[in-house]
Amino acid sequence: MASHQTLLNERARRRRHLLRAVGTGGIAILPAAAEQVRSRDTHHPYRQNSDFFYFTGFEEPDAIAVFIPGRKQGEYLMFCRDRDPQREQWDGKRTGVMLAPQVLECDDAFPIDDIDDILPGLIEGCDQVYHTFGLDPEFDAQLMSWINQVHAKTRGWQNTPTEFVALDPLMHEMRIGKSRTEIGQMRRAGQLTAAAHIRAMQVCAPDMMEYALEAELGYCYRREGAFHAFEPIVAGGENACTLHYITNREPLKDGDLVLIDSGAELDGYAGDVSRTFPVNGRFSDPQREVYEVVLSAYHAAMAAVQSGNAFCDPHDAAVQELTRGLVKLGLLKGRVNNLIRAGEHTRFFPHRTSHWLGLDVHDVGEYKTDKAWRELEIGNVLTIEPGLYIPSGPGIPKHYRGIGIRVEDDVAVARDGADVISAGAPLSVEDIEATMATSSG
Repeated sequence: MASHQTLLNERARRRRHLLRAVGTGGIAILPAAAEQVRSRDTHHPYRQNSDFFYFTGFEEPDAIAVFIPGRKQGEYLMFCRDRDPQREQWDGKRTGVMLAPQVLECDDAFPIDDIDDILPGLIEGCDQVYHTFGLDPEFDAQLMSWINQVHAKTRGWQNTPTEFVALDPLMHEMRIGKSRTEIGQMRRAGQLTAAAHIRAMQVCAPDMMEYALEAELGYCYRREGAFHAFEPIVAGGENACTLHYITNREPLKDGDLVLIDSGAELDGYAGDVSRTFPVNGRFSDPQREVYEVVLSAYHAAMAAVQSGNAFCDPHDAAVQELTRGLVKLGLLKGRVNNLIRAGEHTRFFPHRTSHWLGLDVHDVGEYKTDKAWRELEIGNVLTIEPGLYIPSGPGIPKHYRGIGIRVEDDVAVARDGADVISAGAPLSVEDIEATMATSSG
């Protein structure tokens, strides 16, 4: 686990990078996430905006970080809620304005209630305003009102903002390359996720409800201080052929497979692991045949995770193996390359093999640059998740109908290839069956 000082140093380095990217004459304005109403007067559990957290580590709402390169009185400012004993009695302690510089290492802090009086003065004299427009229309309108206030006040007697610049490309280019500290944090999230999958295998039994198996995942996460990084998929039988099945309300039937796609969010970073295993602990012959095809694609994709390879290379390697396997199973007919060019494999594998992973489960960062696939670099973290989804219907052999299988792990690009940071959950048919034969106690 990274020390508190290590995390402070890490965030300070990120802010220095951002200040250089914005440059003298610019001001970057980054608001915290707004609280979201769940029903009437109750809220969803608060989750900080990932960009805001990346640079500040601050997990409270009603806050705005401001970055002004070259400002002599301080380049990193924070607007936040002041202490309020009455509200804190209900909602918990606040950092407050007085402690914010010490806790967040900002140069100065101001009450969020005073932002209308202070921020326009900070904008004066700046040429460019950096902000992520479109995420919060209400804040966008507020920002425009501050800028209009500056224009009206100065009437051309001094520099005022003449250019709006999208802040997200600068931030997201930084976030796509993970530091050693971040990879260490993600490894903890990935391995906790793998441990939860093992527990699910060990407690699974016929007639158990999907939501009961989901509860085992949540138990593993919460007891370690983690949360679900996303709504988990616990899909028994043909439910696994629905890619984003999150209902999780059906009984798990003897003889079916169950597909689990789940991840722990720990210290802000997401794990994302999928495993598919037999409800009764033993693969049938048809289930094993399909599973071995997916596992072969998984290993082929892993081998293509190399610095300098294109982002699409693991996907292309997986598609080759999956299509070859579909022909062998009799689900497709023809030459493998011709079938791929025609997109025939997408009937059974409609999604891509990878996505970026980090503070968001589908993390930020471009996959293509100048219309070419991005090259993988040391420090990138991505998923490898091939699958096959065989629906019931005409033309499908009866023994394959309703089989849905996905296998997924989290991978950091390292000097020697793929560093599987979510390693731990069994992969092979033999290891899965052996794990399921062992009680969790």
